Amino acid sequence: MSIRPVTHIAKAVPTMEGAGVKLHRAFGFADPEQMDPFLLFDDFRNDRPQDYLRGFPWHPHRGIETITYVLNGTVDHGDSLGNTGTLGAGDVQWMTAGSGILHQEMPKGNVAGQMHGFQLWANLPGHLKMTAPRYQDVTSKDIPEIIDDDGTRVKVIVGSFWGKTGPVDGIAADPQYLDVFVPAGRRKTLRIDTYRRAFAYVFQGSGSFADAAPPKGVLLEKEVMGQELAIRDLSGDRTLVQFGTGDEVSVQAGPKGVRFLLISGAPIEEPVAWHGPIVMNTQAELRQAMAELRNGTFIRPVH
Repeated sequence: MSIRPVTHIAKAVPTMEGAGVKLHRAFGFADPEQMDPFLLFDDFRNDRPQDYLRGFPWHPHRGIETITYVLNGTVDHGDSLGNTGTLGAGDVQWMTAGSGILHQEMPKGNVAGQMHGFQLWANLPGHLKMTAPRYQDVTSKDIPEIIDDDGTRVKVIVGSFWGKTGPVDGIAADPQYLDVFVPAGRRKTLRIDTYRRAFAYVFQGSGSFADAAPPKGVLLEKEVMGQELAIRDLSGDRTLVQFGTGDEVSVQAGPKGVRFLLISGAPIEEPVAWHGPIVMNTQAELRQAMAELRNGTFIRPVH
């Protein structure tokens, strides 16, 4: 077994999307090879309704899959195929845009006005970019949660972990998507298949991820734990931690514990032509998609 080294650490950056939703972006619209097969990750968390209620009105997607995970509040959604629904706290929606879909997502807060959720974009390989669109809506009660003897909790949204399999399946990137909580002061090692690219996104508490080779420019702290001397990076709220190769991730929880998403997937390793919510393999395919948006032929008939 080998611990994955930390190769990159960054704070999510405040930005604005949709009709004026304030959110934090961990990565996106940069080098698509960096996080392949993932393209973008947003943390939309607000306590002020005026910062999110305008939502994400009608917009297109093609060539990707979008994964929405709601922690607080609700998200009403609808699409050009007539699908409608509401995601509540703990619910997940995995949308395969495929050949093209128009949809909208309108967040609403809980009774205290709080809204919190995440959206991840996963790329589709070329042979699936024009597949028929589909949804997988999963309620919180259908997401298995494992509680270890030391109090560690893991929700398995996608993939298999510790003998449980998440309810979302048939995803091109063969991902694993886990919501992990490690109690204060505990150290935990989590298995990830070697062939997957992996990252963690810390959104509650803080933790230190073991690092065999500290990346340039990352501030480190030396800690003596018993007889062990370890060098660790310190990661708190809204921190992205990207890992190198290996088959395990190790984390030491801080004084209030640490909660993070641990996400991994198989790299697609194909050319990327990207414009906003449309991601194809070539510029010619991208131009065709934009032309179809303009002339009204973007949505393909469903057979």
